[in-house]
Amino acid sequence: MNMLATLSIRSEGTVNASQFVASGGRRAGAGAHVLLRGKNTQMEKQPLPADGDKTETSAPVPDGGAGQPAASEPPSRAGWNSKLEYFLAQVGFSVGLGNVWRFPYLCHQNGGGAFLLLYVLLMLLVGIPLFFLELAAGQDIRQGSIGVWKYISPRLAGIGYSSCVVCFFVALYYNVILAWSLFYLGNSFQYPLPWQQCPELGNVTEKECEASSPTSFFWYRRALNITDSIDQLGSFNPYIVGCLLAAWTIVCLGMFKGIKSSVKVMYFSSIFPYVVLVCFLIRGLMLDGAAEGIAHMFYPKLSIWADIQVWRQAATQVFFALGLGFGSIIAYSSYNPKNNNCHRDAFTVSAINFLTSLLATLVVFAVLGFRAKKRVVTCVARNLKQLQGQHHAGQLPPLTFNLSDPDSVGWQAYSSWFNQHRETLANLTDCNLEKEMQTGVEGTGLAFIAFTEAMTLLPGSPFWSTLFFLMLLNLGLSTMFGTMEGILAPLRDRFASLARNKTKLTVASCVVGFLIGLLFMQRCGNYFVMMFDDYSATLPLIIVVVFETFSVSWLYGADRFLDDMEAMLGWRPAAAYKYLWKYVCLLAMLGLLGATTVRMFMETPTYMSWNQETASEVRLPYPGWALAVLALLIVFAMMPVPVGFVYSVLQDRRRPSSRDTDTGLCRIVNSDETPMTDMTDPDRTDPDRT
Repeated sequence: MNMLATLSIRSEGTVNASQFVASGGRRAGAGAHVLLRGKNTQMEKQPLPADGDKTETSAPVPDGGAGQPAASEPPSRAGWNSKLEYFLAQVGFSVGLGNVWRFPYLCHQNGGGAFLLLYVLLMLLVGIPLFFLELAAGQDIRQGSIGVWKYISPRLAGIGYSSCVVCFFVALYYNVILAWSLFYLGNSFQYPLPWQQCPELGNVTEKECEASSPTSFFWYRRALNITDSIDQLGSFNPYIVGCLLAAWTIVCLGMFKGIKSSVKVMYFSSIFPYVVLVCFLIRGLMLDGAAEGIAHMFYPKLSIWADIQVWRQAATQVFFALGLGFGSIIAYSSYNPKNNNCHRDAFTVSAINFLTSLLATLVVFAVLGFRAKKRVVTCVARNLKQLQGQHHAGQLPPLTFNLSDPDSVGWQAYSSWFNQHRETLANLTDCNLEKEMQTGVEGTGLAFIAFTEAMTLLPGSPFWSTLFFLMLLNLGLSTMFGTMEGILAPLRDRFASLARNKTKLTVASCVVGFLIGLLFMQRCGNYFVMMFDDYSATLPLIIVVVFETFSVSWLYGADRFLDDMEAMLGWRPAAAYKYLWKYVCLLAMLGLLGATTVRMFMETPTYMSWNQETASEVRLPYPGWALAVLALLIVFAMMPVPVGFVYSVLQDRRRPSSRDTDTGLCRIVNSDETPMTDMTDPDRTDPDRT
C-alpha cells in the first residue's frame, strides 16, 4: 500500500521523510524501497518467493553505485503456489457450518424469497465492498491484521489484536463442534444407527427417549449427557474429550507448515462438501415431501421488509458468512502477488458463498420436508385410530373425510377438519406440516437432531450419515484453518521471535486451545458453546469492522486508498467504492452495532436448556455469574483497541520525531516486516518487535 515509503539511505545521500512526502512523490506498491546512493534513485518491489524460499534478497546496485555492497533486506513473504490454492483457502474459510445450519433457518423464518432478496441487496452494498477492502489491504501491505492496521497508523494496531482474540474465542468452540461431528461420524459405521430407535433396559424403553425422540435422546443423553442448567457442571465425557483431542490434532497437523501444509488438506476439505451437497440434493428431490419442504422454504413474505430485526439478522448473516473482521481474509490475501485481481476475487468468493448457502438451503428443506411429511402422516394415522373408537360411540362432529378408509385421508383434510372443531375434540392433536418444518431447524438442533432423524428414514442410512458428518467435518476444518491463520499470521508478522519458531507457535496454540476447550467437555459444556457463539464474537467483530472502515475511508482517505489500488492493480476501481466505504458501509455497520447493543440490553440473555424430567427444551435466563463471564468475553475482546491507542500515544510522546508529518498519525515503517526507527541504519529493528 502506498501509505508510507521505506527509505534506506546509502552512501553520502541524505533524505528527510517530510521532504519526500511533501514533494508529492508516489511509489508503486507498499514494498517499494527507495535506495539513494549519491544522486541516483532506484525503486524496487519485493518479489513473491517460491515455495520454501527462505533466503534473503538483496537490492540491486543502481547505476553509478558499482562496487558498493548491496544492503540486506528482510526475508520475502511466502506465497501461494497457484491461484487455485488461494481460491480454495478463501472459499473454504468463508463457506462454513453457518451456510448449512444458520442460513436456511433465517431464510425460512424471515420471509423465504423476500429474505433472499434482502440478503443479496446487503451483500452487494455492504458485504462485497468490505470484503474487497480487506482483500486489498492484505494484498497491498502483505501483513496480517496486526501489521495492516499498524501500518495505516500505530494507533490502530489494537484492531488487529482484537481480531486475533475473537479468532481464538471462535476457534475454541468451533473445534468442539468438529469433535461432536467426529463422534457422530464414528457412530455412523453401524446398522441400525444408534440414534434410530430408543434403547431398552430389559423390556422397558427409556422414559426420556420415549417422551422425546431417539435422535434427541442420543444427542442430549449419549453424546452430551447434558445437565438441566448451566449451573450444574458435571463430569467429562471421555469419548467426546478424545474426539476433541483428535480434532485439535488434525488442525495442528494441517497447520504444521503454515499455508503450505493446510492448503494440501483444503484440496479435499473445500471441494468434498460440494460433492456431498449435490448427492444429497439429488437424493432429496426424489423423496416424498421434498416439494412441500422447498415450497415452505421459498414462499415469499414481503411484509418482513418492514421489520428492523429481519434487517439486523440479514446484515449479521452477511457479515459472518464472508468472515469479515476475523483477520483471516487479510492473512490469506497477504500471500498473494501484488498484481492479483483482488477485486474480481471479492465478487467471485461472495457469489460462491451465496450459491453454497442456496444449495445447502435446498438440501436441508428437501430432506426436512421428507421428515416432516413422514411425521405428519404418522400423526394423522395415530389420530384416525382414536377417531374410529370415538366415532362408534357417536361422540364426533361431522366428518369431512372417509374414516373407513384411513389411507385416503390426507393431512390437509385432517388438519382443516381439526381446526374447525378444535374446541370439541379431546385426546386429539393437530398434524401440521409447517409446525413440523420448524422443529429443530437451526444450529446443532438441525445437524444432530433433525437431519440425523431424516437420515434414519432413508434406505442405507449409515452411508448417508457417514457422508453428512464427513461433510460437516470438512466444512469445519476449512474454516478452522482460516481462523487459526487469522491468529498465527499476524503474530508471526509482528514478533520476530515467533516467526523464527513457527512450528512451536502452531503446536503451542493448539495445545492451549485443547486445554481451554475442556471447559466445553463438561456436561454443561453445550451451554458454554451457545454463550460463546452468541456473544463472544458478534459485538466485538462488528466494532472491529467499524474501526476498519472508518480508518481506511476517513483517517487514511478513500481517495488515497483507491490511488493505492490503482498503483497495485494497474486500473482504478469504481469511484462508487469511495461512497460505499465512507457512508453506506459505515452507517450500515453503525446501525448493526446499535441494533445489536440495544437488543442485548433490552432482552435478558437466555439459553436453551434440556430438562431431563420433561424430556423437552426449556429456555432459561443466564445466572448472574454467567452474565459476568459473558460481559468479560466482550470486554476482553475489545480491550486491545483502546490499549493499543493509549500505548501508541505514549510512544509518540517519547519519540515525536518518528511521526509522519504528512498524516500526523503514521510512522515510517518497513512495508515487508519491520518498522524502522533509525533512518540512517536500515538494519535496526523496532524496539517494540521482540
